[in-house]
Amino acid sequence: MQQLAKSERMAIYLSNIANIVLFAAKLYVSIQGRSLVVIASTLDSLLDLLSGFILWFMAHAMRNPNQYRYPIGKNRMQPVGIIVFASVMATPGLQILLESGRQFMAKTQPEKDPEKEKWMIGIMVSITIVKFMLVVYCQRFKNDIIRAYAQDHFFDVITNSIGLAVAILAIRYYWWIDPTGAVMIALYTMNTWTKIVIEIVWALIGRTAPPEFLAKLTYLIWNHHEDIKHIDTVRAYTFGSNYFVEVDIVLPRDMLLNKAHDIGELLQEKLEQLPEVERAFVHTDFEYSHRPEHNIGV
Repeated sequence: MQQLAKSERMAIYLSNIANIVLFAAKLYVSIQGRSLVVIASTLDSLLDLLSGFILWFMAHAMRNPNQYRYPIGKNRMQPVGIIVFASVMATPGLQILLESGRQFMAKTQPEKDPEKEKWMIGIMVSITIVKFMLVVYCQRFKNDIIRAYAQDHFFDVITNSIGLAVAILAIRYYWWIDPTGAVMIALYTMNTWTKIVIEIVWALIGRTAPPEFLAKLTYLIWNHHEDIKHIDTVRAYTFGSNYFVEVDIVLPRDMLLNKAHDIGELLQEKLEQLPEVERAFVHTDFEYSHRPEHNIGV
């Protein structure tokens, strides 16, 4: 686990360093080429730096627990950080759309310079290759923050490839290809990050786990101990990145308290060893012909 944590920190550091270097390279291409679609890609990289800082801050905060202010940990900071990240990533889309509309109206012609074109192609191809390598590296991890980095790197591969192709076509053929490509990138970015925000919001509002996961929990509970006579309730719901689990089990009426406690505690520990489970709550009872516990509003 220590080695995994070290590798995750390395992935975050590499992503941030790459974003800084590649933003500088894109900025140079934007100044020299003045292509709107390349500028849109450069603005996206600028937001990568800001968003990268947000995700780094969230990861750093989670590594410094405070059991008095945050008694159940800071794991909810992951989805919150991703929502902030996605919101920031979606903001330049409107500005790019407005600028593209202005260029359509003004019929702005791209600057044609063969020497600058070679530099632009070389730099953009190099950036795309580096970003693709970071995608492959970051996708090895299950950490949500690093997967957000991987998603961002993948978007950069797409936008850089489109941006380079569109910029070359606009220089060599028709001026309107450049603002059209910028509109495509802006809409793609806004649509993608909107979907990510919706997905994370669903995870934060307590949506139930899929049936196959509930079946897995039920199987594990039933085979935990031979004295479990009945399973009254099995609940699992999202509370951030992982699940909270609530279980009600029925034990013999005449069982001693210390034995019932040990059975429930061991079951709780077993459930919390599952990678999808953040916390588990086990309630022991001696009968099940009653109203379900914690049934709010019933």
